[in-house]
Amino acid sequence: MHREPHRRGRARPPDPARRPTRGRPAAIPAPSIRVLIPAVRLHARIRALAREIDADCAGRRDVVLVGVLKGAFLFMADLCRHLRTPLRCEFVRASSYGDARESSGAVRIGLDLTHPVGGAHVILVEDIVDSGLTARRLLATLRAGHPASIRLCTLLWKRGRARHAVRPDYVGFRIPDRFVVGYGLDLEGRLRNLPYVGVVE
Repeated sequence: MHREPHRRGRARPPDPARRPTRGRPAAIPAPSIRVLIPAVRLHARIRALAREIDADCAGRRDVVLVGVLKGAFLFMADLCRHLRTPLRCEFVRASSYGDARESSGAVRIGLDLTHPVGGAHVILVEDIVDSGLTARRLLATLRAGHPASIRLCTLLWKRGRARHAVRPDYVGFRIPDRFVVGYGLDLEGRLRNLPYVGVVE
């Protein structure tokens, strides 16, 4: 029997559907998000908060904003840009959520203050006050540094969820008891970059 000579051709490219997926992260389905506070309302309210703080801090020399990472980084940056009061900025890390949608009840705090707050007028800047546990712990920690005064400023306040005696001095918006993301707030590390605050449906 006559056999045709074997022809060397181009190797067939691998089928993408059959490529090994080892090492690849699994696809995460995008959540459904409903806009709760649009960007225009956020920025208008932040400008108003800045005016309130400027009025209260008139004549004070050593004003310190202490932002709570990671959630408050966008709020802190925009608030600073609208303030006329001479100030310095410090940051702390705090979390009671982890990757969950409910507070675990255990607060992890990491201080990253480059200068002590003794004798200063401190404003703690939070993204959200939920049960009040994290804010209460942070305020107690900062008071141990003997500031001249300390106030709490939060972008969002779930007043109906409060289980600890914490009342913010400056509030951007009172919101219902829903899980929110965007404008610094995350879901498992994602969605912080949304320009609005939205409710995860």
